[in-house]
Amino acid sequence: MTLKHSTHLIALAALPAAFTLALATPGLAQDGGGNGGSHGRNYRIDLGPLNDSGASGTAQLSLQGRQLTVKIDAQGLVPGQPHAQHIHGSTDGHNHFCPDKSADKNGDGVVTTTEGLPAYGDINISLTTKGDTSKASGLAVDRMPVADKNGKLSYSRTITVSQAVADRLTDLHIVQHGIDPNGNKMYDFSKGKSDLDPKLPQEATAPADCGMIHSSH
Repeated sequence: MTLKHSTHLIALAALPAAFTLALATPGLAQDGGGNGGSHGRNYRIDLGPLNDSGASGTAQLSLQGRQLTVKIDAQGLVPGQPHAQHIHGSTDGHNHFCPDKSADKNGDGVVTTTEGLPAYGDINISLTTKGDTSKASGLAVDRMPVADKNGKLSYSRTITVSQAVADRLTDLHIVQHGIDPNGNKMYDFSKGKSDLDPKLPQEATAPADCGMIHSSH
């Protein structure tokens, strides 16, 4: 069974938007007001590949009070497919980081979302293209960006984050999901069913790249 391009996107979009990556998350982000008193801060994230995906990219973050502007340019992603993306990690001082191959506990060659979760932590912000940005939209694939035919993805959005996220942004990081281990330029079940929902291929939800947030000045 394969899911490809628009047919695949429609099929995934039919899933309940409430379907999310597991575990409780400490932070939320919603569109709308809210301004903190802090001065503007800028951050840069270099996204490196996970699961031998070949994906990479750069994210630029600008924080004004509680208004966070996120711009991502990535390449090497599965072409024509939606890529769930999030700001992961904890705002309570817990040390999270991007996982390596040792996170593949069952030795099947793929670090799944669940296997990577202890390393990169739960979702703080879902980087959707519109609407809700809380954990509840973690896999709202109808509102996630889609890579073009060359596997490139450009994303830009300004959202309002919690004060905890604004205060501890450098403790967090960005993860993009969706891999293509067999190189057929689509999501299929060659790596089995997703550990998040058996209706989805593992390829659609496994992490593709990750990057830590660092202040750019």
